[in-house]
Amino acid sequence: MAQKDADRQDGKQDGKRGEKDADQQDDTGGTADAPPETPAERRRRRAQFLRELHEAKALRDRVQPRRARAARMRQAMRMRTFRW
Repeated sequence: MAQKDADRQDGKQDGKRGEKDADQQDDTGGTADAPPETPAERRRRRAQFLRELHEAKALRDRVQPRRARAARMRQAMRMRTFRW
């Protein structure tokens, strides 16, 4: 019984993060020991994110047609009332 409790406590300790792990990210977004990313890498990552975001929005529109139609109507109303 005492062994199981000790194992459980050890498991809890393993789940906690330490000070600064080697795979933990620093303030610049890269890992602590990796060079900073280039602007081309950032643009490539951003483009991938935007593609996935667009795909997710299209999927949401297909599975919730009433909500998508209401959103289109609101957008159309905003565009009609927009002043140059």
